[in-house]
Amino acid sequence: MKPQNLPGHPHFSYRDNALFCEEIRLSDLAQTHGTPLFVYSKNAMLAALASYQRGFVGRQVQICYAMKANPALGVIQVFAEAGCGFDIVSGGDMDRVLAAGGEADKIIFSGVGKTRAEMRRALQAGIGCFNVESEAELDVLNEVALSLGSRAPVSIRVNPNVDPQTHPYISTGLKDSKFGVAHERVLPTYRRAATLAGIRVLGIDCHIGSQITQEGPYLDAVERMLDLVEAIEAAGVPLQHIDFGGGLGIDYHGETPPDAERLWQTLLARLDARGFGQRQLMIEPGRSLVGNAGVCLSEVLYLKPGEQKNFCIIDAAMNDLPRPAMYQAYHQIVPLSPRPEAPGKYDVVGPICESGDWIGHDRALALLAGDRLAVLSAGAYCMSMASNYNSRGRAAEILVNGAQADVIRQRETMAQQMQGERLVGSRSS
Repeated sequence: MKPQNLPGHPHFSYRDNALFCEEIRLSDLAQTHGTPLFVYSKNAMLAALASYQRGFVGRQVQICYAMKANPALGVIQVFAEAGCGFDIVSGGDMDRVLAAGGEADKIIFSGVGKTRAEMRRALQAGIGCFNVESEAELDVLNEVALSLGSRAPVSIRVNPNVDPQTHPYISTGLKDSKFGVAHERVLPTYRRAATLAGIRVLGIDCHIGSQITQEGPYLDAVERMLDLVEAIEAAGVPLQHIDFGGGLGIDYHGETPPDAERLWQTLLARLDARGFGQRQLMIEPGRSLVGNAGVCLSEVLYLKPGEQKNFCIIDAAMNDLPRPAMYQAYHQIVPLSPRPEAPGKYDVVGPICESGDWIGHDRALALLAGDRLAVLSAGAYCMSMASNYNSRGRAAEILVNGAQADVIRQRETMAQQMQGERLVGSRSS
């Protein structure tokens, strides 16, 4: 029987009534490693990266993986070996990049709340650039750099007031957002940055949000960014690079975001028309590189019929897959081995003691207790946001490359959860 690819997930397919990741049967991984279990396709990640790379042929572009989407060392390693830089938002992110073989001078440090200690460590490591997000941060970074006898390389993240038309929690370029320097303060901030002895101005940065599925917001942001570049350079502050951030969406539930190659051909045409086509560019994709490269495997614990709802209770929960509870997000849920019976309709929920612990509402599934399911599009913002709520250990992670499956994170034990905790005083028998 010819393999049946899952729409939007070309490296996952059904063969002989079993779901595969590349050449590995997922039920075999669930049997060997237990559930919940995250499984990632290396070749899906590289295919997503290749779509960007094709769009940038002949251009000066550094692709920096936004590792907040998935910070597993094994995932970082994939992109480091492919020549990517990294967009980080904490000192811990930097430690992960360096531990996985990433190059310090290809790191961009974003985030609104960098501490002095993080700035100091990043400067000592020799990172490529700080994306400065406020005038106050610029002053502190200047002080830290001068205390080390160095100059901090910076871009200033601007807030262009562009609506990305996505969930409000992941919209980052509007006036009421905490991110970036307000449009009207950009020019004064650059003028001040150019006078600071501990600052070396390299570029300009913009990131308008995440899970963007239309070209329009990107085109608006490009035009506003280029207007600012012209104004900044006319004021005597040269810029070496322009950083357009990331945010390209993926197909969770029938969305049709533009292909990365086609999107960037369109955006580069705008840059060409404005005379910026050969400028050094930076981009920071995250979700679009890893989101549809991952699934979360789970076992059906119980089927619980009710008067108004039928519940399918699984062993994965909101601590493993926080996006539905946090963003009311949709993830497709499919069986590892489909049953021939007519499906029933279920709310798929986890075992955590919260009404918000749901993975999917009103899903048509033919199920029995003990069946295994795959929650799709789980490569981004799932394990990276996982927690130990209800004293649950974080899941194991597997990286599949063809017929090879490697454990890149072992399942967290209770002893590992408690290892940093201490009882107070002594306990009498």
